[in-house]
Amino acid sequence: MTVLEQYRRLEALGLWREGPDAQRREVVVSLGEATLVVSTPSETALTHWSLPAVERLNPGRSPAVYAPGADADERLEIDDPEMIEAIEKVRTAIERARPHPGRLRWLLSAAVGLGVLAAAVFWFPGALTRQTVSLLPEAKRIELGDALLEEIGRIAGRPCDSPRARVALARLSTRVLGPPAPRVILLPSLIPDTVALPGGLILASATLAEDHETPEVLAGYMLAEDVRRQAEAPLHRLLDEAGIFATFRLLTTGDLPEGTLGDHAVRLLSREAPAVDTAALVARFGAADISTQPYAYARDISGESVLQLIEADPLRGATRAPLISDEDWLSLQNACTGG
Repeated sequence: MTVLEQYRRLEALGLWREGPDAQRREVVVSLGEATLVVSTPSETALTHWSLPAVERLNPGRSPAVYAPGADADERLEIDDPEMIEAIEKVRTAIERARPHPGRLRWLLSAAVGLGVLAAAVFWFPGALTRQTVSLLPEAKRIELGDALLEEIGRIAGRPCDSPRARVALARLSTRVLGPPAPRVILLPSLIPDTVALPGGLILASATLAEDHETPEVLAGYMLAEDVRRQAEAPLHRLLDEAGIFATFRLLTTGDLPEGTLGDHAVRLLSREAPAVDTAALVARFGAADISTQPYAYARDISGESVLQLIEADPLRGATRAPLISDEDWLSLQNACTGG
Protein backbone atom coordinates (compact mmCIF):
# COMPACT_ATOMS: atom_id res chain seq x y z
CA MET A 1 0.00 0.00 0.00
CA THR A 2 1.49 3.36 -1.03
CA VAL A 3 1.22 6.52 1.04
CA LEU A 4 -1.34 7.93 -1.41
CA GLU A 5 -3.47 4.78 -1.27
CA GLN A 6 -3.37 4.78 2.53
CA TYR A 7 -4.86 8.27 2.79
CA ARG A 8 -6.87 8.44 -0.43
CA ARG A 9 -10.25 8.84 1.32
CA LEU A 10 -9.14 11.02 4.21
CA GLU A 11 -11.13 14.22 4.76
CA ALA A 12 -10.94 17.01 7.34
CA LEU A 13 -12.30 20.48 8.00
CA GLY A 14 -10.13 23.53 7.40
CA LEU A 15 -10.19 27.29 6.87
CA TRP A 16 -9.48 28.51 3.30
CA ARG A 17 -8.71 32.04 2.13
CA GLU A 18 -8.67 32.87 -1.58
CA GLY A 19 -6.41 35.92 -1.26
CA PRO A 20 -4.86 38.35 1.24
CA ASP A 21 -8.01 40.50 1.43
CA ALA A 22 -10.52 37.65 1.36
CA GLN A 23 -12.33 36.32 4.42
CA ARG A 24 -11.56 32.85 5.68
CA ARG A 25 -14.28 30.26 5.09
CA GLU A 26 -14.82 26.76 6.42
CA VAL A 27 -14.05 24.06 3.85
CA VAL A 28 -13.68 20.32 3.52
CA VAL A 29 -10.17 19.16 2.61
CA SER A 30 -9.60 15.76 0.97
CA LEU A 31 -6.63 13.97 -0.57
CA GLY A 32 -7.01 13.04 -4.25
CA GLU A 33 -4.69 10.96 -6.41
CA ALA A 34 -2.41 13.89 -7.19
CA THR A 35 -4.17 16.85 -5.62
CA LEU A 36 -5.38 18.37 -2.40
CA VAL A 37 -9.07 19.10 -3.03
CA VAL A 38 -10.73 22.03 -1.23
CA SER A 39 -14.55 21.91 -1.28
CA THR A 40 -17.52 23.54 0.41
CA PRO A 41 -19.40 21.53 3.04
CA SER A 42 -21.99 20.88 0.30
CA GLU A 43 -19.26 19.13 -1.75
CA THR A 44 -18.77 21.88 -4.35
CA ALA A 45 -15.10 21.94 -5.39
CA LEU A 46 -13.42 25.31 -4.78
CA THR A 47 -9.89 24.53 -5.93
CA HIS A 48 -7.42 21.70 -6.55
CA TRP A 49 -3.82 22.02 -5.31
CA SER A 50 -1.06 19.95 -6.88
CA LEU A 51 0.47 17.90 -4.05
CA PRO A 52 4.11 18.27 -5.23
CA ALA A 53 3.71 22.07 -5.17
CA VAL A 54 2.03 22.35 -1.74
CA GLU A 55 4.18 24.16 0.83
CA ARG A 56 3.79 24.34 4.59
CA LEU A 57 4.36 27.89 5.81
CA ASN A 58 4.73 27.17 9.55
CA PRO A 59 6.55 23.84 10.10
CA GLY A 60 6.05 22.38 13.55
CA ARG A 61 3.24 24.76 14.53
CA SER A 62 -0.51 24.24 14.77
CA PRO A 63 -2.82 24.88 13.08
CA ALA A 64 -0.76 24.02 10.01
CA VAL A 65 -0.85 26.67 7.26
CA TYR A 66 -0.40 25.58 3.64
CA ALA A 67 -0.14 27.33 0.27
CA PRO A 68 -0.46 25.86 -3.26
CA GLY A 69 2.98 27.23 -4.20
CA ALA A 70 5.75 29.65 -3.27
CA ASP A 71 4.13 32.69 -4.92
CA ALA A 72 0.47 31.81 -4.31
CA ASP A 73 -1.90 34.05 -2.33
CA GLU A 74 -4.26 31.28 -1.22
CA ARG A 75 -3.95 29.92 2.33
CA LEU A 76 -5.35 26.81 3.99
CA GLU A 77 -5.36 26.22 7.76
CA ILE A 78 -5.78 22.71 9.13
CA ASP A 79 -5.73 21.63 12.77
CA ASP A 80 -6.79 18.00 12.27
CA PRO A 81 -3.72 15.96 13.41
CA GLU A 82 -4.50 13.01 11.14
CA MET A 83 -4.86 15.18 8.02
CA ILE A 84 -1.69 17.13 8.86
CA GLU A 85 0.19 13.86 9.34
CA ALA A 86 -1.17 12.54 6.03
CA ILE A 87 -0.18 15.66 4.07
CA GLU A 88 3.30 15.67 5.59
CA LYS A 89 3.79 11.96 4.83
CA VAL A 90 2.67 12.44 1.24
CA ARG A 91 4.94 15.49 0.83
CA THR A 92 7.84 13.53 2.29
CA ALA A 93 7.14 10.60 -0.04
CA ILE A 94 7.03 12.92 -3.06
CA GLU A 95 10.27 14.60 -2.00
CA ARG A 96 11.98 11.24 -1.60
CA ALA A 97 10.82 10.24 -5.07
CA ARG A 98 12.64 13.21 -6.62
CA PRO A 99 16.26 12.70 -7.79
CA HIS A 100 18.75 13.81 -5.10
CA PRO A 101 22.51 14.37 -5.30
CA GLY A 102 24.53 11.75 -3.45
CA ARG A 103 22.38 8.82 -4.46
CA LEU A 104 24.71 7.57 -7.18
CA ARG A 105 25.44 4.32 -5.32
CA TRP A 106 21.72 3.62 -4.91
CA LEU A 107 21.07 4.48 -8.55
CA LEU A 108 23.87 2.20 -9.73
CA SER A 109 22.50 -0.66 -7.63
CA ALA A 110 19.00 -0.03 -8.93
CA ALA A 111 20.35 0.17 -12.47
CA VAL A 112 21.97 -3.24 -12.11
CA GLY A 113 18.73 -4.78 -10.85
CA LEU A 114 16.55 -3.06 -13.39
CA GLY A 115 19.10 -3.81 -16.10
CA VAL A 116 18.44 -7.52 -15.65
CA LEU A 117 14.75 -6.87 -16.22
CA ALA A 118 15.39 -4.48 -19.10
CA ALA A 119 17.71 -6.94 -20.79
CA ALA A 120 14.78 -9.28 -21.38
CA VAL A 121 12.90 -6.60 -23.29
CA PHE A 122 15.75 -4.50 -24.68
CA TRP A 123 14.99 -5.49 -28.23
CA PHE A 124 11.29 -4.90 -27.76
CA PRO A 125 10.78 -1.14 -27.33
CA GLY A 126 7.03 -1.46 -26.83
CA ALA A 127 7.49 -3.90 -23.94
CA LEU A 128 10.14 -1.67 -22.35
CA THR A 129 7.86 1.36 -22.63
CA ARG A 130 4.94 -0.50 -21.02
CA GLN A 131 7.22 -1.71 -18.22
CA THR A 132 8.48 1.81 -17.53
CA VAL A 133 4.96 3.26 -17.52
CA SER A 134 3.79 0.61 -15.04
CA LEU A 135 6.75 1.10 -12.67
CA LEU A 136 7.02 4.89 -12.63
CA PRO A 137 5.59 6.29 -9.36
CA GLU A 138 2.79 8.85 -9.44
CA ALA A 139 5.04 11.51 -7.93
CA LYS A 140 7.41 11.20 -10.89
CA ARG A 141 4.53 11.41 -13.37
CA ILE A 142 3.41 14.65 -11.73
CA GLU A 143 6.97 16.00 -11.83
CA LEU A 144 7.24 15.18 -15.55
CA GLY A 145 3.85 16.76 -16.25
CA ASP A 146 4.77 19.97 -14.44
CA ALA A 147 8.13 20.13 -16.24
CA LEU A 148 6.42 19.58 -19.59
CA LEU A 149 3.90 22.32 -18.74
CA GLU A 150 6.81 24.70 -18.16
CA GLU A 151 8.26 23.83 -21.58
CA ILE A 152 4.88 24.36 -23.26
CA GLY A 153 4.47 27.65 -21.40
CA ARG A 154 7.65 28.95 -23.03
CA ILE A 155 6.08 28.33 -26.44
CA ALA A 156 2.35 28.99 -25.95
CA GLY A 157 2.51 31.52 -23.12
CA ARG A 158 2.17 31.28 -19.35
CA PRO A 159 -0.97 29.60 -17.96
CA CYS A 160 -3.94 31.84 -17.20
CA ASP A 161 -3.98 31.12 -13.48
CA SER A 162 -5.93 33.84 -11.68
CA PRO A 163 -7.43 32.63 -8.37
CA ARG A 164 -11.04 33.15 -9.52
CA ALA A 165 -10.47 31.36 -12.83
CA ARG A 166 -8.70 28.50 -11.03
CA VAL A 167 -11.66 28.01 -8.68
CA ALA A 168 -14.14 28.21 -11.57
CA LEU A 169 -12.14 25.74 -13.63
CA ALA A 170 -11.93 23.31 -10.69
CA ARG A 171 -15.72 23.44 -10.36
CA LEU A 172 -16.23 22.87 -14.09
CA SER A 173 -13.72 20.00 -14.29
CA THR A 174 -15.28 18.29 -11.27
CA ARG A 175 -18.76 18.71 -12.75
CA VAL A 176 -17.74 17.43 -16.20
CA LEU A 177 -15.06 14.82 -15.47
CA GLY A 178 -16.15 13.77 -11.97
CA PRO A 179 -14.03 13.46 -8.82
CA PRO A 180 -11.14 13.07 -8.63
CA ALA A 181 -10.91 15.18 -11.79
CA PRO A 182 -7.69 15.89 -13.70
CA ARG A 183 -6.20 19.34 -13.24
CA VAL A 184 -7.36 21.52 -16.15
CA ILE A 185 -5.26 24.59 -17.02
CA LEU A 186 -6.05 27.33 -19.55
CA LEU A 187 -3.33 28.69 -21.82
CA PRO A 188 -3.65 31.87 -23.93
CA SER A 189 -3.12 29.89 -27.14
CA LEU A 190 -2.84 26.21 -27.86
CA ILE A 191 -2.76 24.03 -30.99
CA PRO A 192 -4.44 21.57 -30.80
CA ASP A 193 -7.23 22.93 -28.57
CA THR A 194 -6.49 20.49 -25.74
CA VAL A 195 -3.45 18.46 -24.69
CA ALA A 196 -3.11 15.86 -21.93
CA LEU A 197 0.14 15.64 -19.95
CA PRO A 198 1.44 13.02 -17.50
CA GLY A 199 0.40 13.38 -13.88
CA GLY A 200 -3.30 14.10 -14.51
CA LEU A 201 -2.98 17.40 -16.39
CA ILE A 202 -5.20 18.64 -19.22
CA LEU A 203 -4.30 21.88 -20.99
CA ALA A 204 -7.02 23.78 -22.85
CA SER A 205 -6.92 26.83 -25.06
CA ALA A 206 -8.53 29.87 -23.44
CA THR A 207 -10.27 30.55 -26.77
CA LEU A 208 -12.62 27.67 -25.96
CA ALA A 209 -14.05 29.95 -23.26
CA GLU A 210 -13.45 33.33 -24.88
CA ASP A 211 -15.06 32.54 -28.25
CA HIS A 212 -18.21 30.76 -27.07
CA GLU A 213 -21.32 31.79 -25.19
CA THR A 214 -21.71 28.78 -22.87
CA PRO A 215 -19.33 26.39 -21.08
CA GLU A 216 -20.67 23.32 -22.95
CA VAL A 217 -18.08 23.77 -25.71
CA LEU A 218 -15.13 23.84 -23.30
CA ALA A 219 -16.71 20.93 -21.40
CA GLY A 220 -16.97 18.93 -24.64
CA TYR A 221 -13.31 19.44 -25.48
CA MET A 222 -12.37 18.43 -21.93
CA LEU A 223 -14.40 15.22 -22.26
CA ALA A 224 -12.82 14.43 -25.64
CA GLU A 225 -9.30 14.91 -24.26
CA ASP A 226 -10.11 12.74 -21.25
CA VAL A 227 -11.28 9.95 -23.57
CA ARG A 228 -8.12 10.43 -25.64
CA ARG A 229 -5.78 10.24 -22.63
CA GLN A 230 -7.49 7.11 -21.35
CA ALA A 231 -7.04 5.45 -24.74
CA GLU A 232 -3.32 6.37 -24.80
CA ALA A 233 -1.59 7.46 -21.60
CA PRO A 234 0.32 10.73 -22.06
CA LEU A 235 3.39 9.15 -20.45
CA HIS A 236 3.27 6.26 -22.94
CA ARG A 237 3.10 8.73 -25.83
CA LEU A 238 6.05 10.70 -24.41
CA LEU A 239 8.23 7.61 -24.09
CA ASP A 240 7.24 6.27 -27.51
CA GLU A 241 8.49 9.50 -29.06
CA ALA A 242 11.57 9.76 -26.82
CA GLY A 243 12.84 6.35 -27.88
CA ILE A 244 14.29 3.27 -26.21
CA PHE A 245 17.45 4.83 -24.78
CA ALA A 246 15.57 7.72 -23.15
CA THR A 247 13.02 5.25 -21.78
CA PHE A 248 15.75 3.01 -20.36
CA ARG A 249 17.44 6.01 -18.75
CA LEU A 250 14.16 7.08 -17.11
CA LEU A 251 13.61 3.54 -15.84
CA THR A 252 17.08 3.24 -14.32
CA THR A 253 17.88 6.78 -13.13
CA GLY A 254 14.55 8.59 -12.93
CA ASP A 255 15.69 11.22 -15.44
CA LEU A 256 15.18 11.87 -19.16
CA PRO A 257 17.98 13.12 -21.43
CA GLU A 258 18.27 16.90 -21.69
CA GLY A 259 16.03 18.34 -24.37
CA THR A 260 13.58 15.41 -24.40
CA LEU A 261 10.71 17.34 -22.81
CA GLY A 262 11.33 20.43 -24.94
CA ASP A 263 11.22 18.37 -28.14
CA HIS A 264 8.05 16.63 -27.00
CA ALA A 265 6.41 19.98 -26.19
CA VAL A 266 7.07 21.20 -29.73
CA ARG A 267 5.56 18.04 -31.20
CA LEU A 268 2.47 18.28 -28.98
CA LEU A 269 1.78 21.83 -30.10
CA SER A 270 2.46 21.29 -33.79
CA ARG A 271 0.12 18.42 -34.60
CA GLU A 272 -3.59 17.86 -34.73
CA ALA A 273 -5.24 16.03 -31.87
CA PRO A 274 -5.76 12.30 -32.58
CA ALA A 275 -9.32 11.29 -33.45
CA VAL A 276 -11.60 10.07 -30.67
CA ASP A 277 -13.95 7.09 -30.97
CA THR A 278 -17.41 8.58 -31.45
CA ALA A 279 -19.27 5.90 -29.48
CA ALA A 280 -16.92 6.25 -26.50
CA LEU A 281 -17.22 10.04 -26.62
CA VAL A 282 -21.04 9.99 -26.79
CA ALA A 283 -21.07 7.64 -23.81
CA ARG A 284 -18.98 10.11 -21.81
CA PHE A 285 -21.32 12.97 -22.74
CA GLY A 286 -24.24 10.87 -21.58
CA ALA A 287 -22.55 9.99 -18.29
CA ALA A 288 -21.81 13.68 -17.71
CA ASP A 289 -25.41 14.64 -18.66
CA ILE A 290 -24.18 17.11 -21.30
CA SER A 291 -25.46 17.71 -24.84
CA THR A 292 -23.08 16.86 -27.68
CA GLN A 293 -24.44 19.57 -29.98
CA PRO A 294 -22.53 22.67 -28.73
CA TYR A 295 -19.24 20.75 -28.97
CA ALA A 296 -20.12 19.28 -32.37
CA TYR A 297 -21.06 22.62 -33.95
CA ALA A 298 -17.93 24.22 -32.45
CA ARG A 299 -15.90 21.68 -34.40
CA ASP A 300 -17.90 22.10 -37.62
CA ILE A 301 -20.48 24.86 -37.87
CA SER A 302 -22.11 23.13 -40.85
CA GLY A 303 -22.57 19.92 -38.84
CA GLU A 304 -21.65 17.76 -41.83
CA SER A 305 -18.49 16.15 -40.45
CA VAL A 306 -19.96 15.71 -36.94
CA LEU A 307 -23.40 14.46 -37.88
CA GLN A 308 -22.99 11.30 -35.77
CA LEU A 309 -22.35 13.38 -32.66
CA ILE A 310 -25.38 15.57 -33.33
CA GLU A 311 -27.76 12.68 -34.03
CA ALA A 312 -26.51 10.70 -31.00
CA ASP A 313 -27.05 13.61 -28.58
CA PRO A 314 -27.91 11.91 -25.25
CA LEU A 315 -30.03 14.88 -24.13
CA ARG A 316 -32.02 15.16 -27.39
CA GLY A 317 -33.01 18.77 -26.75
CA ALA A 318 -33.77 18.36 -23.05
CA THR A 319 -32.88 21.31 -20.81
CA ARG A 320 -30.45 20.86 -17.94
CA ALA A 321 -29.18 23.14 -15.20
CA PRO A 322 -26.11 25.27 -16.13
CA LEU A 323 -22.79 23.49 -15.72
CA ILE A 324 -21.41 26.38 -13.64
CA SER A 325 -22.69 29.77 -12.48
CA ASP A 326 -22.63 32.82 -14.73
CA GLU A 327 -20.03 34.38 -12.43
CA ASP A 328 -17.73 31.38 -12.80
CA TRP A 329 -18.20 31.31 -16.56
CA LEU A 330 -17.35 35.02 -16.79
CA SER A 331 -14.17 34.35 -14.78
CA LEU A 332 -13.13 31.70 -17.29
CA GLN A 333 -13.91 33.91 -20.29
CA ASN A 334 -11.65 36.61 -18.82
CA ALA A 335 -9.00 34.27 -17.38
CA CYS A 336 -6.27 35.43 -19.79
CA THR A 337 -7.37 39.02 -20.28
CA GLY A 338 -7.65 40.02 -16.65
CA GLY A 339 -10.98 41.63 -17.34
